[in-house]
Amino acid sequence: MNELIGSFWWLIVTIGVLVTFHEFGHYIVARWCGVKVLRFSVGFGRSLWSRTDKHGTEFRLAIIPLGGYVKMLDERDEHVTPAERSLAFNQQPVGKRIAIIAAGPMANLLLCLVFYWGMFVAGKPDYVPLLGEATGIAAQAGIHEGDTLMQVDGTKTPTLTQTVPPLMLAAIDRRDVNIVLQDASGKQRNSILRLSQLPADFDQTRIFQAIGIKAAKSTRPAIVDFLAPGGAAVGRLQVGDRITKIGAIEITDAAQLAPAVVKQARPDQALSVLFLRDGQTRQVMIQPKQVSPEPGLLDKTKTLLGMETKNSQPEWKIGVGSASTPPKKTILRYGPIESIGKAFQQTWETTRTTFAMLKRLISGEASAKNVSGTITVAQVANQEANTSFGSFLGFLAFFSLSLCIMNLLPIPVLDGGHLMYYLIELVTGHPVAERVQMAGQFIGLALLAGLMLLAHYNDFARLFSN
Repeated sequence: MNELIGSFWWLIVTIGVLVTFHEFGHYIVARWCGVKVLRFSVGFGRSLWSRTDKHGTEFRLAIIPLGGYVKMLDERDEHVTPAERSLAFNQQPVGKRIAIIAAGPMANLLLCLVFYWGMFVAGKPDYVPLLGEATGIAAQAGIHEGDTLMQVDGTKTPTLTQTVPPLMLAAIDRRDVNIVLQDASGKQRNSILRLSQLPADFDQTRIFQAIGIKAAKSTRPAIVDFLAPGGAAVGRLQVGDRITKIGAIEITDAAQLAPAVVKQARPDQALSVLFLRDGQTRQVMIQPKQVSPEPGLLDKTKTLLGMETKNSQPEWKIGVGSASTPPKKTILRYGPIESIGKAFQQTWETTRTTFAMLKRLISGEASAKNVSGTITVAQVANQEANTSFGSFLGFLAFFSLSLCIMNLLPIPVLDGGHLMYYLIELVTGHPVAERVQMAGQFIGLALLAGLMLLAHYNDFARLFSN
């Protein structure tokens, strides 16, 4: 699927599933509490389809699929007849109102647990935390190429992804952490990453680079996997040929192919290519061609905005493909029963890390660059969906938990803001004054608008800095 279309599609799927379930939480608990629900809308704007059930609830599918809402009978919004006054939301005891509002975030929490369980059962592809050549702080810690990172700050790290949260938090704090390494022979040793040596202005969005950690990359011979139709190598090379030299450059790794061609290519000057076929060394002369690269999501976005793209210049190619082997893969997978406990454990770990990051963002310790918006969500959704079903379930679980936590923040206009008002009412015995609620709504909207602007500014800054 085209990257731009794919990102937009999986964004719609993500928001559609998570927000619909969130609103269903509000809806079902409102029904249980005896509140009349006027409308359950998936999406915003003009209705594409609707149906009204026997309880008078309109179920609607709207034209803008980026969210949804539940509208309940409420005297503050419209006239309510005396016969239906007992069915209005604002007439319910404060305990019921708290339950109805809290049901949305709790629905996302439940969904998070279900998705994490599904991720562990289906299996999530990942990489073994096998490390490459270390530099800087990592080299000072005695990390060598071929070491495997087994633990960070007391947290076991069976996959490369799981090394990121503890390293990120410790790096932001600029706090030294204990790590456990395992060498190629299987022998383990303890070491300390002196993260207190990180400069105050290090790039928090590139933790590995700041520390000097690199994931190990396996190499493979430059064996021709495919020939581009109409490419310069057609009729000269075959699939299965092993390229050993291009021009004056020896080729020992597939990753060296493209740079060797670009470095030596000249107009009207063919390159000598040595290769092995059926155990025999052969030589051909190939004239590289200039080929315009296929535009990615960034280039298409810039084109839509009328901006010049960096990668629009043609590149010298001979028309063969041979990729380097990625880092050693593993699959995070457990049985259906064991996955239940793992889902709760993963949810707790993610919750703890999220609140730790929020605390650091509020205090200013964490950079505002860590805040991401819709563009990043769309890109990650597309990437995970194209990786595996288990990876996409893991992404949905993380995003569902993020929605739960965000909605519970005590910010007016969010569920957490309403809960804050109701808890005050529960303690004082009377509702918060309407003028105070209106002022809170204004402040809450301003905070959310500022947060959204920051998130999308970061998204575009990341796009255009690549």
